Amino acid sequence: MGCGVATDAAKIAELLSLGVVAGLAAGMLAARLVSSQLFGLSSADPVSVTFAVTAMLLVTCLATFLPARRAAHVDPMVALRYE
Repeated sequence: MGCGVATDAAKIAELLSLGVVAGLAAGMLAARLVSSQLFGLSSADPVSVTFAVTAMLLVTCLATFLPARRAAHVDPMVALRYE
């Protein structure tokens, strides 16, 4: 009954991958604009980009998995009666 954790996780992973691709593309385009303000770094420093992507992935996974897990364990009839 209802959506399972695996279904929610698959939806989250799909949206997350789309967001990462779009974010990397936008970041590389914006890197030209801020390259004059970066001191000691190139605009496409692989270590900085990897760290930023990893941090965003971790935050996104935590922020979406915990509520999705909680929502997957709610009985749909209880949720409908509450509304």
